Amino acid sequence: MSSHPIDYRYGSKEMRAVWDEEQRLDYYLKVEAALARALAKLGKIPAPAAKEITGKADSKHVKLARVRAIEAETKHDVMAMVKALTEQCGEAGKYVHLTATSYDIVDTAQAIQLKEGLGILVKKGKKLLGTLVHQAEKHAGTTMVGRTHGQHALPITLGFKLANYAEKLGSGIRNLEWDRENLVQAKFSGAVGTYSAQTLYEMKGTSLEQAVMKELGLTPAPISTQVVARENIARIVADMAVVAGSLEQMAKEVRNLQRTEIGELGEPFGKSQVGSSTMAQKKNPVDCENVCANARVVRSCVAVALENIALEHERDLTNSASERSMLPTAFILLDDMLDRMEGVMAGLVVNEEQMRYNLGLTRGAIMAEALITHLVKKGIGRQDAHELMRIASQKAIREGRDLKEVILEDKIAMNTFSEQELAELLDYSNYTGQAIEKTKEIINKWGKWA
Repeated sequence: MSSHPIDYRYGSKEMRAVWDEEQRLDYYLKVEAALARALAKLGKIPAPAAKEITGKADSKHVKLARVRAIEAETKHDVMAMVKALTEQCGEAGKYVHLTATSYDIVDTAQAIQLKEGLGILVKKGKKLLGTLVHQAEKHAGTTMVGRTHGQHALPITLGFKLANYAEKLGSGIRNLEWDRENLVQAKFSGAVGTYSAQTLYEMKGTSLEQAVMKELGLTPAPISTQVVARENIARIVADMAVVAGSLEQMAKEVRNLQRTEIGELGEPFGKSQVGSSTMAQKKNPVDCENVCANARVVRSCVAVALENIALEHERDLTNSASERSMLPTAFILLDDMLDRMEGVMAGLVVNEEQMRYNLGLTRGAIMAEALITHLVKKGIGRQDAHELMRIASQKAIREGRDLKEVILEDKIAMNTFSEQELAELLDYSNYTGQAIEKTKEIINKWGKWA
């Protein structure tokens, strides 16, 4: 029976399978099989023995229950796997694990997990990126209020807002793709990294390590101790946390704009979905809240990954237990976050009518910058223009009047521009600057890559 929410509540079956206990055993066995084949190709064990080991090196033959039983006696998970595999291989069993140390198997198997896990994240990240690009293109000209410090600032467009998120996500996913190709490293260098057993077995240099890596399609670390250096794992987890932060920002924005008093954006809400067990009217942004909550957990994994760097001497065991929980947690939760945000962004509820209403809440006061700039163009000093608009906009807000009405009463302002110019300057859609052009630039940048 599952005891952790990751086992039943978060992440896709695809991602959970990468970190499943039985799958982990299969990865160990896959590495053992690759080792046997590499030894055979180097002429160090008989080819039939390598074939026999390869044929038995899977969880169909080497049962997880048997490995657990042996581990209960040996207190060593890799040795338990080695013994269980040896039992299945008959005479060929004497060649199982030849010249290897435990972390030749563990780190190489973990490299497979990292590569597969990152591949899933990149695939899903590109899908979400494509959705953001589509929505940015669709809403390139949808004018809405821009906000700073939680207050109305200047008009922007929804497409521009989404293009910002596309740029962040695209950069983050591209980094994960680079990490997958450049930071995932394995090793087959023995107990302290010096290839001693291999040398004694008359294998030149790194020939066995290269042969095993070729079998598995992995990259060997340039140098290692008993373990692959943990700096790269920390970099990968940190890059995952950055992506989680970008997703959190998107989710937080939807949450805030879904507030009753704002009502500009919202999560899709199912026909039979329930917002509250008592408040039947509620439509809670539960997916976005979930994303924000799990982003905190993913970020916490970075601290663990950094702590794992400074192992003692050629290694100690302090990274092992923490990685067993930290890596699945980071990968499975980020996988879940990507799926949730894909659903939110694909079905994003956009209330353009409410956006237009909210643009008018300050009754034109958010257009003060446009009027200041126009006054300066007409020859009024910048500070004088700012003071004129500061007084006028605050008066409009204080008296509950339109800024246009207050400006029409100001002789200095009305000597500077006509009523028609004033009307054009107070048109929100005329003051989005290069928002549409910038949106198109980002669409062109990421559209094809996604």
